Amino acid sequence: MPKLSVIVPFYNVQQYAPDTLRSLRTNARPDFEFVLVDDHSKDGTPAILERAAEGLSAVARVRLIRHAENGGLATARNTGLDAAQGEYVTFLDGDDWLARGYLDELVTAIEELGCDFVRVDHVQATGRARTLVRHPLGRRGEVLRPREAILPADRTTSVDYAYAWAGAYHRRLLDKGLLHFTDGLRTAEDRPWIWKLHREAESFAVLNLHGVFYRRGVASSLTQIGDVRQLDFIRAFDQVVDETARDPDADRLLPKAVRTYCAIIAHHLAETEKFEPAVARQLRTMSAAAIQRMPQELLTDVLDRMDLRRSAKLRRLRRKITSQKTGPSKTGTSKPEASKTGTSEAAA
Repeated sequence: MPKLSVIVPFYNVQQYAPDTLRSLRTNARPDFEFVLVDDHSKDGTPAILERAAEGLSAVARVRLIRHAENGGLATARNTGLDAAQGEYVTFLDGDDWLARGYLDELVTAIEELGCDFVRVDHVQATGRARTLVRHPLGRRGEVLRPREAILPADRTTSVDYAYAWAGAYHRRLLDKGLLHFTDGLRTAEDRPWIWKLHREAESFAVLNLHGVFYRRGVASSLTQIGDVRQLDFIRAFDQVVDETARDPDADRLLPKAVRTYCAIIAHHLAETEKFEPAVARQLRTMSAAAIQRMPQELLTDVLDRMDLRRSAKLRRLRRKITSQKTGPSKTGTSKPEASKTGTSEAAA
């Protein structure tokens, strides 16, 4: 059994794949396994992977898998998980890279702690600028219960730091079905995944380790493209709310799930100019429907506690739905709902 499987999906990243692959080579060990998944790239990525796999095979175990159709990041990661044989698993995206020796430190740390999974900080790379992004939890190198790191509801917590590649995971989580992603999600695929991990795993720790370089501003990234695939965040957060509502601790955890969902909806509604016009209209329609699906009493409480800017945006959308359902009042206008200010919420 390999000690570590590194799952790396690639899709049309010929400009960045060489850096990613070079960083794997500087982290290679004979007992490490690199699972490279080409998600039906249409540029020069497949040829780059073919050449790199041959070179990497001299220093580590390599598996190169090609999709016959493009399935998206979640599906590509699942392909890698199905093929992975390591005692531990980690992820890397095809346009990011690792510091030399990072994987060795990562494996050493999770073995010493003996927990289900570990989380790490990362370095955000925007052009030539580098910014350290820290995991929200301040307690480092200490084994904790993941469920307790979901709260408080009005703060940025461990489930808001949803990057799958920022950590390592013991194989027992894979065997329990906790590491697979919701198939077909094109964006926000990490959100249901990180919530499930924190609800159902038994132990985790946060490390003072920051060897992952996350490339921002990539033109082909879905965060830069305003097409319909961005709207998959609705499906992702519907899953978070639905699964959390069925949890034994739903009364404690569900307010956090609903609050985060509302924050993400407000964020996208504030950036409708980046979407194609038809997609922007679909965003508003789908967001309105999502608000209607939420537990209404809990939603009211969440909006009361959110900052005024975001709560006002969501209240307007909610009032519009209500007026459309009930029709005009006797005065010809729907009665406005009182707006309250509460504690401001950290970015979700």
